[in-house]
Amino acid sequence: MPWTRQHLLTIEELARAEIEQILATAAAFKAVLGRKVKKVPALRGKTVVNLFLEPSTRTRLSFEMAAKLLSADVISFDADRSSTTKGESLRDTAQNIQALNADMIVLRHSAGGSPLYLSKLLHIPVVNAGDGAHEHPTQALLDVFTMREKLGDLRGRKVVILGDILFSRVARSNIHALTKLGADVTVVGPATLVPLWFRALGVRVSHELRSALADADVVMLLRIQHERQAAGHFPSVGEYTSMFGLNKTRAAWLKPDAIIMHPGPINRGVEIDSELADSGRSVILQQVTNGIAVRMACLYLCAGGQPEHVLAPV
Repeated sequence: MPWTRQHLLTIEELARAEIEQILATAAAFKAVLGRKVKKVPALRGKTVVNLFLEPSTRTRLSFEMAAKLLSADVISFDADRSSTTKGESLRDTAQNIQALNADMIVLRHSAGGSPLYLSKLLHIPVVNAGDGAHEHPTQALLDVFTMREKLGDLRGRKVVILGDILFSRVARSNIHALTKLGADVTVVGPATLVPLWFRALGVRVSHELRSALADADVVMLLRIQHERQAAGHFPSVGEYTSMFGLNKTRAAWLKPDAIIMHPGPINRGVEIDSELADSGRSVILQQVTNGIAVRMACLYLCAGGQPEHVLAPV
């Protein structure tokens, strides 16, 4: 099946077959990254603009590396030194970038739906690098890619997403990806951060940690999204940690071979103890590494590449 999408905006809109295409393409790129010469000429002559209007380290650097390994020219937008500080609109900023002959925009923005908005204005591809509390599609793709490397087929696997579900774009994208791939997903945390209406997305909702972790194959920790919360949703960080922080005792409730994940940045000692974050069960750094191959796949496909094509080194 050929890839036909120009933009990557959400996981929700993707069919399972499209997710599989991205993951297969990412696997091919990961093999390329194991070569002595890691670059491929897939986007040679193209210019990718990273339009990041929210702070980011891992995602921005990952997209930069992915584009450069595809031989694209990369421009990373410095929001603090741009005309957005003078009141320029997102529309005008993006249309000016397009007028400068950019070939693709990777957008991170605090407003949910902003990538969709730009995709309707521009004739170049738009890739969502996180829009408010809505979605973070490439994070979910690298997460499921990492899970499949460790566990194989995800059908019937028990995945627990623990923490601030309400404000997490990572949780939403992962829920869509995992349910489409057949995983059994449970979201758990304080009732104020894990409302019952998440059941409508096809997941179990729990507010009791021990039963949620029992026999889990994967536990994904989420950071408390202080920057998106309008008011306190739990009494204190210390009380959140005492009830829902993952420590050695609580990790024993998981299957012995269960893996521990986190999209970052980690708040050590809050959602997870350092001992666990650095343990052999943790795949947090593998997630970061896999993010390069997954984002290479997304940029390549949105630029018009096809999954079945052989990728030759430069």
